[in-house]
Amino acid sequence: MTTAKKLTDEERIAIQRQVVKTHIDGESNQDYDTVKATFVADDRIYFDSSPGGIHFDGPAGINEWYIILDSVLPDLHIDVTHQYDTVGASVVEMTASGTHSADFAGVPASGRHITWEAIVVFVFDEEEPDKLITERAYWDNDALIKRMKGEEAPPLMGLLTNPRR
Repeated sequence: MTTAKKLTDEERIAIQRQVVKTHIDGESNQDYDTVKATFVADDRIYFDSSPGGIHFDGPAGINEWYIILDSVLPDLHIDVTHQYDTVGASVVEMTASGTHSADFAGVPASGRHITWEAIVVFVFDEEEPDKLITERAYWDNDALIKRMKGEEAPPLMGLLTNPRR
């Protein structure tokens, strides 16, 4: 997006919210071409996941991440529970679920339907405010792995049902 006029903060945040919605809807619909199109088209882009130190650089890395995600959770579904925005970044709390269908973090496919909560920080390009530079995801990896194995895990916080906002 090249803009002829300077966008107001409110306009930038509205654009960011739409990009985040498109991105997450694409993930929930396994439409990874749409998801990848939300990023700038250059080597600055990357995906980070704090658990396990997962890091994927550039368009090839982003593509690799979504191939892995699609194999591990081919029916991934995401419910956004809260979203917080400032110019240049959006923070999203979410509840995600899917069927564990391939090896992840050394845990073989279990076929279990798992649910976990995560926080994702989306950072936007300054020159192209409708494009992402990065997506950084945070979740309780120990609890996620326990759920994949069918072991007792800490309860979810109930972000979908918790009336506090």
